[in-house]
Amino acid sequence: MTTAQFYCQYCTASLLGKKYVLKDDSPYCVTCYDRVFSNYCEECKKPIESDSKDLCYKDRHWHEGCFKCTKCNHSLVEKPFAAKDERLLCTECYSKECSSKCFHCKRTIMPGSRKMEFKGNYWHETCFVCENCQQPIGTKPLISKECGNFCVPCFEKEFAHYCNFCKKVITSGGITFCGQLWHKECFLCSGCRKDLCEEQFMSRDDYPFCVDCYNHLYANKCVACSKPISGLTGAKFICFQDSQWHSECFNCGKCSVSLVGKGFLTQNKEIFCQKCGSGMDSDI
Repeated sequence: MTTAQFYCQYCTASLLGKKYVLKDDSPYCVTCYDRVFSNYCEECKKPIESDSKDLCYKDRHWHEGCFKCTKCNHSLVEKPFAAKDERLLCTECYSKECSSKCFHCKRTIMPGSRKMEFKGNYWHETCFVCENCQQPIGTKPLISKECGNFCVPCFEKEFAHYCNFCKKVITSGGITFCGQLWHKECFLCSGCRKDLCEEQFMSRDDYPFCVDCYNHLYANKCVACSKPISGLTGAKFICFQDSQWHSECFNCGKCSVSLVGKGFLTQNKEIFCQKCGSGMDSDI
């Protein structure tokens, strides 16, 4: 740019011997520059002229003397601060007005420091520790009880129940059988390994069995029909001299009349009503 061309880009006034400001490599007189390009202060609403320091935060601008805490009016120049609802606050005012309190030590969690949140409460990172081992939990898995928060190893050591089958921790739910706990998925028939969680089952020597396996392996057989007598759902049966009958099978071997609650005679492991058995060699 030659001396003859050295003029204000906006008003075209000569800048020779005058103070000017360069904007995008073009010169402007101070008056034009301030009128066209100056930002307006958020506090006093006046332009921040070229001879003043422009402090900027999130596209908002302040004079250096206007950059203050909106509550205590102390300067924030070269000091830490925080914003709340577009208000600028010094750290002390922000802590009093807005900061969370640590659930453990009840002290303020200062702006900029790391805080842990759990179930609507807040902790300093150093206060959020396992109730048992006192080690910081951080972002690791935890289990909460009324008496405090626990890391998983400590919870398993202090409180957890273990499955009688797989010996692993039962974290929720489970089934109690014969004083022992099982995972639902581990509570299986000891014979066929069928899931018993939603099924009727029988017990033998403290081992669970599905009805089919129990009947096949252990149930007494009815003398009349040879089918197992399970005793489930309140089913009644008759026992006589080491022999068993379903209640509905306990009938006279000749006329088929029910003998439940009646006198009967026996011959060669068969049973007869007194009428049909009279005249036969019988044992009562």
